[in-house]
Amino acid sequence: MARIKPQVLLQQSKRKKGPSRISLTTIIMSTLIVVLIVFFVYASYRHWTQRSIIHIDNKQSVIEGDNSFMDSKKSDLPGYAILDTTKGSITVELFKDSSPEVVDQFLDLCQRGRFNGMLFRHVIKHYVIQAGDSDKLGAVEDWTLKGKQYNQLDTSLKHEAFMLGTSKEKHVDKGFELFITTAPIPDLNEKLIVFGKVTKGEDIVQEIEEVDTDEHYRPKSSIEIRSVILKQSI
Repeated sequence: MARIKPQVLLQQSKRKKGPSRISLTTIIMSTLIVVLIVFFVYASYRHWTQRSIIHIDNKQSVIEGDNSFMDSKKSDLPGYAILDTTKGSITVELFKDSSPEVVDQFLDLCQRGRFNGMLFRHVIKHYVIQAGDSDKLGAVEDWTLKGKQYNQLDTSLKHEAFMLGTSKEKHVDKGFELFITTAPIPDLNEKLIVFGKVTKGEDIVQEIEEVDTDEHYRPKSSIEIRSVILKQSI
């Protein structure tokens, strides 16, 4: 048997132990797999991001659509009411934005003729005139007692004279009262829900204010609201 030279054995041993080479095909395939994985992850991210944006946009569109509908509904409502009284006409601008529920109720009652023939029940000079069905003083008497104590009057927007409001007390249709202030009232917001302001006919309000009253602030001669005319603009 032939002997193998030591140099040959050493070379064979080195070839066996040396690292195997990675083929070019393997490198290309691995690179493609990595690229495909990255592309898949990115595509998935883009898909869900776009879906979220579309969902948010659709939600905002629905909200904007609802708001546009509500705005158009408000714009269709009358913005003014003309109280035709036995002393003359009083024009009131209605606060459709700040007091929508009360304005809606007022408009509904007007269309049903609820205020036709309603009397001014109480007249407190330099304070308020009140029209309604009840002949009881109620809040009016409390206002009178407090009103005498005020020396300096607040003149902020809702405390001005010639504001139209109704009582904050829960009431049915028959209890809907109308108050028109004839002077600034500091605690007006505590007493009334203000839903309008007199824009024409302040002299008529003052004329009603000057009528003779009894000890309970009831006019000695009847003053009534004959009708209410609703208009979108003046």
